[in-house]
Amino acid sequence: MEVGEQRLAFLLTTSKGLINAPTALVTAVFLEGDGAPGTTMEAAFNAWPYGIRGSYSTYANFDRAGRWRLDVKVDNPDGNDQIQFAVEVMEKSPVPALGTVALISKSKVLGNDGPIEEITTDYSPDPDLYRLTIKDAVENPLPSVVVFASPAFCTSPTCGPQVDTVSELKERHPDAANYIHVEIYDNPAEIQGDLDRAEIFEVVDDWGLTAIEDYFNESWVFILDADGRIHDRFEGFATVDELDAALMKVLAQT
Repeated sequence: MEVGEQRLAFLLTTSKGLINAPTALVTAVFLEGDGAPGTTMEAAFNAWPYGIRGSYSTYANFDRAGRWRLDVKVDNPDGNDQIQFAVEVMEKSPVPALGTVALISKSKVLGNDGPIEEITTDYSPDPDLYRLTIKDAVENPLPSVVVFASPAFCTSPTCGPQVDTVSELKERHPDAANYIHVEIYDNPAEIQGDLDRAEIFEVVDDWGLTAIEDYFNESWVFILDADGRIHDRFEGFATVDELDAALMKVLAQT
């Protein structure tokens, strides 16, 4: 996370399973100051596909870099209803920021970069997500939804079926935007289930997704407006309704 307004998403679990109360209250406290609590925000619970997990999300405005504590309060009939956890907020993230123009990247497409099994680890890929490069999308007059993910190798705690979700969004609004999947790994056909063989695709490095020391989340979605500027970004899994709401805001301004 970096200074400014950020989407904040988290999962809450106990020894008995997932907490799925409709809302949670989140208060941000800057730990390097006087410790006075800031604004309290309401985070909504978002059920993930297949009914096995879900996360809370809200938007928080961090006005300075440094260590912050998030105080979370949620209705939990099974026990403890409060939790605290610390986050580090950077002055500037290496990942492209909101309001900046997306990188003019030549992501892989069908035909030019080989058959579909060579450009994605998805076992049942949607060919429509491999028609345009990011460069093509930025340079045409439509908004864009760009997902970076590895469907077969979802390893971070907050990743989920994100590429399927973008395909679902495409089915809702087929002509409203460009929809692109960028596979995290450059050599899907060679991996054969062994991530030790995997090589990161250079576009993933270009977008800064591997640049945070000792941290790697392989699931990101960027919503671009018609001018190619990043209107919203989602780290970790985002539901189709969250993506839909972000896309609708962009379309309303187009």
